[in-house]
Amino acid sequence: MAKITIFDTTLRDGEQSPGATMSTAEKLRLAIQLDKLGVDVIEAGFPVASDDDFEGVRTIVKEVRRPVIAALARAHPLDVDRAGAAVEAAANPRIHVFLATSDIHLKHKLEIGREECLERVIAGVERSRSLVDDVEFSPEDATRTEVAFLCEVVQAAVEAGATTINIPDTVGYTLPSEYRSLIETLFREVKGLEKTVVSVHCHDDLGLAVANSLAALEAGARQVECTINGIGERAGNASLEEIVMALWVRKDLTEHHTDIETTELYKASQLLSHITGIHPQPNKAIVGRNAFAHEAGIHQHGMLKDRMTYEIMTPEMVGAPGTRLVLGKHSGRHGLRNRYKELGYELEDDQLDRAYKLFTLVADQKKSILDEDLLVILHHGAMVDTPESFRLVELDVNCGGKWSTARVRVSHGDGPPREASAKGDGPIAAVFSAIDELIDATVKIEDFEIVAATPGRDAIGEVNLHARIGGRTFTGRGASTDVVDAAARAYINALNKAEQAEALQGAELEKESHT
Repeated sequence: MAKITIFDTTLRDGEQSPGATMSTAEKLRLAIQLDKLGVDVIEAGFPVASDDDFEGVRTIVKEVRRPVIAALARAHPLDVDRAGAAVEAAANPRIHVFLATSDIHLKHKLEIGREECLERVIAGVERSRSLVDDVEFSPEDATRTEVAFLCEVVQAAVEAGATTINIPDTVGYTLPSEYRSLIETLFREVKGLEKTVVSVHCHDDLGLAVANSLAALEAGARQVECTINGIGERAGNASLEEIVMALWVRKDLTEHHTDIETTELYKASQLLSHITGIHPQPNKAIVGRNAFAHEAGIHQHGMLKDRMTYEIMTPEMVGAPGTRLVLGKHSGRHGLRNRYKELGYELEDDQLDRAYKLFTLVADQKKSILDEDLLVILHHGAMVDTPESFRLVELDVNCGGKWSTARVRVSHGDGPPREASAKGDGPIAAVFSAIDELIDATVKIEDFEIVAATPGRDAIGEVNLHARIGGRTFTGRGASTDVVDAAARAYINALNKAEQAEALQGAELEKESHT
């Protein structure tokens, strides 16, 4: 088992993500959180890039004392001296010097040959070593560098005094097996490399940054360069939280560990999101909004039995708020009963059946069901205590012109559904008129109310009405994300109550006639 050094470059490479620029105060705030997180190395910036970057590094150096504080520099005297000045007051200073080594970069960017490249590497590392004891060297675009030349460059850096050798997959080009082979080759061909710390820095252009980093660890690398939320140039960097938790969860295979305080991972993610305004995608591993959310009924049933059925780590391990059983169209009765229990309602089987029936209706119309929705569903379901003799089968409404039109299909008892169409001076009026075509009773609406029962654009609308049918007044209630649909259901609810009252009255009269 080996200790893996976590090198965080959120403040340097992460800040290069479009839109992620941070002020000095924001960088310091994040650096303090990274210190709490337990990262071993914080790459605080690129001092020669600007006065703000230089001051940002110097500010962090003064306030954050435990971890190594690294400053980036090109293999150029001005860069190296500026980086050295930025970290000179650090308790544990490091200069991270780099130079591109691939033929693509040498020819098209630097416009130099391999010999000059080697000379610059040696000069850059030696100058850095004259300023600090801890020097890291990176051959930029290492994975597209001809392997024999890469070995020459790394050998030169080791002999010049580099204490850490980083092999960056600068453009996210390599594959795990290839990267592992490259690290193994360097250990085999470069003399003295085993006396340094071999580091890896992977980008996510092919979505393989974390996989490549883990493959390199298998080959002997002992430092991983990564960022919170995986932010960084283009598609980003290897995600710190994913690497750390992969090593923790699969320690049976990797046998490696880090000194990261995992309960601080979620806080670090949230802080970075707050500072930059860039939030991880909902399905982001470890820190995404849905990382510990379960909607499918089968999954929820398993989770209620034993969390290990569908969670390989707990949200508490990473400081996340907690497991969420998200109620949606794929949820089952177990998840619904459990959520009502959490809200303080112990439902009997018949109550659950009624609630679940309406729940599935609403879930087909809403992406997620809120607690407020469940309360409306529960109370609405409790109101549907009459036989559903009339049932709304289909509803189609058109509006926006002079008249609204509605087509409804309604079933009654065991008979087949019947269809009718009508128009009105609004969609709800048209629906009521269409339903009237299918019934024998005369209905007069005495009171009508629409209530937005839950918040949001996809809120449930609850319709309450009083209808005078056969000389008596009945209440009708319906709920739906579509208020026209809710109104139709409320209307039919009132019709069912009227029919039940008539049936009960008829039965009572028949009973009296036999006495």
